[in-house]
Amino acid sequence: MSPPDPPPSTAGALDTLREGARGAMLGLAVGDALGAPAENMKPSQIRRRWGRIEGYVEDDPAGTDDTEYAIFSGLLLAAHGSALTVAHVEAAWHQWIADRDEGPFRGAGFSERGTLENLRRGLAAPISAQHRHAWSDGLAMRAAPFGVFAAGRPAEAARLVAIDGTVSHDGEGIYGGQAVAAGVAAAMVALPQGPSTGGSPLGPEGTSATDAVIAAALSVVPEDSWTARSLRRAVGAAQRSRHDPGITQLGIERAVRSAVVVGGYPWTDLAPEAVGLAFGAFAAARGDFARSVLTAVNMGRDADTTAAVAGALAGALTGAAAIPEPWAAAIGPARGSCLPSMAGYHVLDIAELLAPAGAEAAA
Repeated sequence: MSPPDPPPSTAGALDTLREGARGAMLGLAVGDALGAPAENMKPSQIRRRWGRIEGYVEDDPAGTDDTEYAIFSGLLLAAHGSALTVAHVEAAWHQWIADRDEGPFRGAGFSERGTLENLRRGLAAPISAQHRHAWSDGLAMRAAPFGVFAAGRPAEAARLVAIDGTVSHDGEGIYGGQAVAAGVAAAMVALPQGPSTGGSPLGPEGTSATDAVIAAALSVVPEDSWTARSLRRAVGAAQRSRHDPGITQLGIERAVRSAVVVGGYPWTDLAPEAVGLAFGAFAAARGDFARSVLTAVNMGRDADTTAAVAGALAGALTGAAAIPEPWAAAIGPARGSCLPSMAGYHVLDIAELLAPAGAEAAA
């Protein structure tokens, strides 16, 4: 005998959360694949090569470490939920990455490389995070699953992602992940998902939905942290630009970028910068999916990560239906180009694993 159908109101909430979960995870993968060719490039270099990126610029687009590490964290979270501990995270790093005999490590950023070197030397968390790039955006890039799981609970999303990050990050690196996780958690319940119209729909208590997402992100990080300051500067620049009737899209991107980018600094994976750019793009586009992601891509720097974060935020807010179908259709199972153990998993599979837990928590 099959179980009774849930009441219509509960069923509707479940459908909304699942649509947001699919949007967040698919949006992350789409942003990653769109931004990968522009990674570490300046906007002027992007313009010289492609004019303006308005879609995939490669015949066979694919995600990078951002997508595969998000899958990794999603599987870990699906296995342990709110009972996740640092010991669980450390064991997963060993089982799925560090202890595998598969030759040289094939991808990911400096924070992951530093973490793996420390784990393979026998160091345990939090000492495993003591390397030169603990401030990187490597946690922010994999933070969206925590927001999906803890839909409507930004503080819980921030708590869980900090547990994940303890193995690989410290300080601003963890703050960046917390801001993203909390933002996605808020976006999941900010308003009913549906195709984006480019407007500024209202969220809880009459605030704009994008403002509610930004406020949630800022609520979980220290007010005087570099991450918070960078996020506020980027969002402020985006909001001011919207009130300039003569400003162009290029002008908006320049304003947001100049608000947070550290001129002359050689590393583009700096968490406060990347997270600031992603939220700035999201704010400038008022949560519109395509505009959020393309704004992030065309600002360059760590473009795959900034676009992945912007895509996760906008996707959680507007749902998978708002993602242009050709972009979504190009996302297949992970290839394992960075993490061979993640080959064959699809981000939508992860969304399905995480959404029911988020739905139960928000019920």
